[in-house]
Amino acid sequence: MTQRRLADILLVEDNEDDVYLTRRGFERAKLPVTLHHVANGCECMAFLRREGGYEDAPVPDLILLDLNMPRMDGRQVMEAIAKDERLRTLPVVILTTSKSDADLLEMYKLRCSTYVAKPIDFDQFESVIEGIQSYWLNVAALPPKEF
Repeated sequence: MTQRRLADILLVEDNEDDVYLTRRGFERAKLPVTLHHVANGCECMAFLRREGGYEDAPVPDLILLDLNMPRMDGRQVMEAIAKDERLRTLPVVILTTSKSDADLLEMYKLRCSTYVAKPIDFDQFESVIEGIQSYWLNVAALPPKEF
């Protein structure tokens, strides 16, 4: 199924280098997206719940979630999303440096949509982002934006 409208993607990432690489990957793929960025899990939950300055935030079509962040990490975000009736249908791609089997299993138990370990190499990282975008915006059927 082809994604026809401009997709809203929420990137939850505290590392500015990874934010830059993610933006580059989406630019190289040349598919229209609006990439929103928050730096930690607390900001993510405020964005998703439209609180604390995020009252006009769109419902994201896809969340790219890092696990290791300050204040509220990705594990805690996944727990909160899984418990929230309105949020649990949102597709969440875990995009992290963690290659831990325990993290992978825990995230799938919390119903993440996909788990991707970030490559260290710049070109490989961009390829991963292009692959995520291609699959989620061109192949997968996404839930409706309205809750």
